[in-house]
Amino acid sequence: MSRYKQASHVYWRCQYHIVWTPKYRFRILKNKVGKEVFRCIHVYCSQLGCEVVELSVQVDHVHLVVKVPPKLSISKLMGALKGKIALKMFSKFPYLRKNKLWGSHFWQRGYFVDTVGINEEIIRRYVRHQEKVERQNQLEIELD
Repeated sequence: MSRYKQASHVYWRCQYHIVWTPKYRFRILKNKVGKEVFRCIHVYCSQLGCEVVELSVQVDHVHLVVKVPPKLSISKLMGALKGKIALKMFSKFPYLRKNKLWGSHFWQRGYFVDTVGINEEIIRRYVRHQEKVERQNQLEIELD
């Protein structure tokens, strides 16, 4: 299979590593909330014509490696993902909206994005192993 995708007049391979966090980096992306965020990212990415390559939802941030067609800008993708997921979370888990600090915003305003080029496997491995690193850090903190 080719590493490149094809549209009517273009061959492309646009891959990005994106990281974003909940408002105030609250540690709320766990259990049912984290699973719903994971599911929503897959659903909304496929609706936008994107392909999720790697995804890791940590308790306080999300790592996503995604293939994005050239007709879709990263800012539009992130606006759609963060906006739709926030609406879904507030409707499915109404207790989240009760915290006055949210101000009806689920996500932090910005995000990190980097293109995935020659270091693709390194970045994919990093995203895959984020959960292990997070657990080890928590154990070290608890033992101190």
